[in-house]
Amino acid sequence: MIAGFRTVAPLLLLFVLGGCATLPDNSGRSHSFIETNTADTGLGRAVAAQRRGRPDQSGFLLLQSGLDALVARAALARAAERTIDAQYYLLHPDLTGRLFINELLQAAERGVRVRLLIDDMDLAGRDINFAALDAHPHVQVRIFNPFGRDVGRLSQLVTRFGSVTRRMHNKSFTVDSQAVILGGRNIGDEYFEANPALAFGDLDVLGFGPIAQKVGRSFDQYWNHPLAYPVTVLLEDTPSKADQAVLRRGLETFVAEQADSAYLRALRDSRLTQQLVAGELPLTWGQASVVADDPEKLLADRSERQLHLVDRLTPHFEDLSSELTIFSPYFVPTRKGVDFLTGLVTQGVRVRVLTNSLASTDVPVVHAGYARYRRELLRAGVELFEVNRQWPPGGFADKWRWSGSSKASLHAKSFVLDRERVFIGSLNFDPRSVIENTEIGVVIDAPPIAFSMADWFDRNIEEIAFRVTLESDDSGIESLRWRGYEKGEPVVYQVEPYTSFWQRGAVNLLRLLPIESQL
Repeated sequence: MIAGFRTVAPLLLLFVLGGCATLPDNSGRSHSFIETNTADTGLGRAVAAQRRGRPDQSGFLLLQSGLDALVARAALARAAERTIDAQYYLLHPDLTGRLFINELLQAAERGVRVRLLIDDMDLAGRDINFAALDAHPHVQVRIFNPFGRDVGRLSQLVTRFGSVTRRMHNKSFTVDSQAVILGGRNIGDEYFEANPALAFGDLDVLGFGPIAQKVGRSFDQYWNHPLAYPVTVLLEDTPSKADQAVLRRGLETFVAEQADSAYLRALRDSRLTQQLVAGELPLTWGQASVVADDPEKLLADRSERQLHLVDRLTPHFEDLSSELTIFSPYFVPTRKGVDFLTGLVTQGVRVRVLTNSLASTDVPVVHAGYARYRRELLRAGVELFEVNRQWPPGGFADKWRWSGSSKASLHAKSFVLDRERVFIGSLNFDPRSVIENTEIGVVIDAPPIAFSMADWFDRNIEEIAFRVTLESDDSGIESLRWRGYEKGEPVVYQVEPYTSFWQRGAVNLLRLLPIESQL
């Protein structure tokens, strides 16, 4: 999400560029919907066998490892018999992105209907690739909230500000209306432990049962919405059969060349792969509620709260009694969020937040939006933890399955409520997710999952993050401190760890800009 609009947000407030884009007529698009009668599929039979005695429950498995998260998608694609519905904000043209597309094509070759819905934020210059994919008789590709193709994108971020700056940030992968993957991961190497320069600590959940159809109904809303453009509608010239063949052969060659790579060997050796083959997935069963923004949110006035996910999520917070743990890589609480969190503390609820440090974040401008609220949150008793990017080699691999890349950054978006329920999805704790973009997630009422996530926090937080404190000297002057560990030894920093004077100065300048609503 952040790699797109947020990185240019400050520039948009300083420069005005010309240009006026037009979009083609989209009224001729066809409508399609999920298939609900899929109990006779292989996945349907397997789910039914495990759901006996649990008629309204869904089964879940956390996907903490990036390798497992990719394996799960590939395994579901290979098990598909009727439909695959994939909805993503980003789909990179890298190793894992191409492997993902190849799995979709292999399923389509078996006659599976594939619907792929991608936000347009990161698709510049790639229309022909997706049009070639769409040319397969069993594949349909749609681009959500597209930029005009007749004017430069940067100019549209200004001339269409408030329109193309609102994005579809949803992430879901649904197969045969029986199984689904939800969470924080886009499709790209950094999300699946395949990028040696950057690894995101992320979280998905694999779900079986009623949860899949609930997500499918949300997918249909987006797929059939006027903002979902068939990729061919956006192109003046669609790729010829010769072009399609060239692109397809290029993909097949690339995948074949990766067969003996270290990454694909790791995928084949994944523990999840072994459990899938043996039919021994350790699922946890419980009630689940899908919470999703209505796609009309992107066209409606921001005050129309009935379209917002947050209003559907709020009731789950109303009966908090003891503890709230927040995982949010982009944490910009705003005045309203600060009041909410400090109000919980006043009521006796322990509030803990894990977010990125300035050194670990991939978007410093968002850190500026968070930093202005740190002192007030700490004074109120909210506990703040910021990711320590200088962990022992391989340290995260045993903690959250973060690889030994040169930089790690938190990307998981989750809330743990009273160690009884969890929210897992695409929603960040910031105004861009709450007000500007669309999001999706699931609230799972399953104490074993909630307890395991809170317990992970208890056991590992001191090793992987700095605890931020507000300390007073003898004169009563308050100063921030970062307390953590380096090579097993306790350390205390008086400035943001592993940052330069210039980095900190830039963030302080960004704090002065009126850009919070876009963070």
